[in-house]
Amino acid sequence: MPALNVEFSDRELEDLRQIAKERGTSMKALVREAAAADIARHRALKEGAAAFRSFFTAHADEFAAAFPEDEPPARGEAA
Repeated sequence: MPALNVEFSDRELEDLRQIAKERGTSMKALVREAAAADIARHRALKEGAAAFRSFFTAHADEFAAAFPEDEPPARGEAA
């Protein structure tokens, strides 16, 4: 399995040790879980943004009718 060396300040390393000890886990497991959680969050945000764009695009005319003051001026129209 590929590995990654990560540098931490002395303070960060001590905090990680303390947190791992409190949770009854290893520092390696703690850091790996944190990275995996961030990866999952990033993917969820990307998927959510894509779903929003798709929904907004599919309902653009409805949004324009409901909120005409938020529509940009048409080309050639004064702002």
